[in-house]
Amino acid sequence: MTQRPRPGRPRHAPAWGPADATPREQILDAAAALFAERGFAATTTRLIAERVGIRQASLYYHFAGKDELLIELLTTSVRPSLDAVRRIEGLVPGTASAAAALYLLALIDVQTLSRTPHNIGTLYLLPEVQHERYDSFRAERQELQDAYGRLGARAASPSVLAGGGAQRLGELLIQVTEVVIQIRRAREPDSADAQAIAASCLRLCGCPQSTIDRARAEAGELLARA
Repeated sequence: MTQRPRPGRPRHAPAWGPADATPREQILDAAAALFAERGFAATTTRLIAERVGIRQASLYYHFAGKDELLIELLTTSVRPSLDAVRRIEGLVPGTASAAAALYLLALIDVQTLSRTPHNIGTLYLLPEVQHERYDSFRAERQELQDAYGRLGARAASPSVLAGGGAQRLGELLIQVTEVVIQIRRAREPDSADAQAIAASCLRLCGCPQSTIDRARAEAGELLARA
């Protein structure tokens, strides 16, 4: 009996992305590029498959559709920072001051957002992202925002904290960090940008320059030991 060809990922064009990338990684990278270039609504799974060099049916072997692709891409912009914050909060009090912990979180979050493929953070405000199918991503970003609020509240001056509390402070702090998304529209962010953004988070909390300088030094030591 003649054996049927196995369904897989036959290519009809050169592979997209780095040669050592897995097919799943190539699909994600191509989707990110097209979402950034054309917008989410104008990007189809057929276009993504063509960019990778595979058949559309092969894309569905890995992802149910473009919503699943976007959810995974958006998650990569939050999950590393969220994983780090659980370790960072454990350092306070004791190993690190609250100001240093907040500074460190901002540095790591800027690094995370700077590494997302094709600046995927620009898609945070898409109307589609407000749909319930994106609840898991929004819940993770909210968890990260809450962590900013908790650390910010511990580092903030009484007058700043009296002006809105931890929840509002968390909203503001995460927005300060996410300015790196806008920087990436014009150029690649560097370490000076990360330091400036982290320092701005502490200034928003009402920390004096001496506290910011100490937090920068503490955060640097913590990163060196990580």
